[in-house]
Amino acid sequence: MANTKTKKTASDKRVAHHIERNDGIPFDANLFKGIHINRSAVERRAASLGKRRSVKKEWQAAWLLRAIGFIDLTTLAGDDTKGNVERLCAKAMSPVRQDLLEKLGMGDTKITTGAVCVYHNMIGNAAKALKGSDLPIAAVSTGFPAGQIPLKEKLKQIELSVAAGAKEIDIVISRRLVHESKWKELYEEVAACRKACGEAHMKTILATGEISTFTKVAKASWVSMMAGSDFIKTSTGKESVNATIPVSLVMTRAIREYHELTGYKVGYKPAGGIRTAKDSLNYLFLIKEELGDEWLRPELFRFGASSLLGDIERQLEHFVTGRYSASFRHPMA
Repeated sequence: MANTKTKKTASDKRVAHHIERNDGIPFDANLFKGIHINRSAVERRAASLGKRRSVKKEWQAAWLLRAIGFIDLTTLAGDDTKGNVERLCAKAMSPVRQDLLEKLGMGDTKITTGAVCVYHNMIGNAAKALKGSDLPIAAVSTGFPAGQIPLKEKLKQIELSVAAGAKEIDIVISRRLVHESKWKELYEEVAACRKACGEAHMKTILATGEISTFTKVAKASWVSMMAGSDFIKTSTGKESVNATIPVSLVMTRAIREYHELTGYKVGYKPAGGIRTAKDSLNYLFLIKEELGDEWLRPELFRFGASSLLGDIERQLEHFVTGRYSASFRHPMA
């Protein structure tokens, strides 16, 4: 039987929304120098999120279907092969088993992930596998994950990935500039990367697990947005600490304040360590509360994840059958 509530809530196709791109603003340290983040207050607010918000049954299924469209399905392993990337792309284009979609009343609905994210060398393989779809390819760049290469080489990497077909570029900042509070230098680096991206959208990775204070996370967020970032992103996924709700609260509030000042909407991407359907729901609740429904679209919100999709699909099967399935029943889980 078709579940009408699920059918009404889930998007049935990728909808194009015109969002004015963040062109950035001139560097002005006065806009962020007075920021001081109270860590304990942030952590208390973050801890309350999952307790105050909850969705069950068909509403949970609808939110999880929506979450799939925000996933940058990712493979960034040293042993990536053409076959791995082809399977990843196939899963990105058909992320939920057709029998589950039929039972959810969504059999005729086209659901995909938000993008496929790969290393530069795999862009060509991904482009061939995604031919005929409108799924964008995101490529990590600029000496990912450490970023410890000269700026000239970072810019060349970006240009090569754009030329190869990447529509989105995930860059990593030089973390030392944050540690040393060299904000003007950080601004110039990110602005140069944005220029090299051209029409490709740029997601700027702060690597928040390697930034010592929430105050510096907030300031790095501001500088990255001022320099023209289309998204700000928590992590590479390679740090010991990746995306968390507290650091996401700091970054989303910076996005909100930047929008209030400039009118530009900057996207947000938590990445690394987001593995369960429950995790994904908590991030969706955070975005809804802090930035509003306008940000709940792939143009402004993404997850960086490789295993999240498998758990979401398991939860959807549980909703349909009342039983949890083994992960091997869900390809690429």
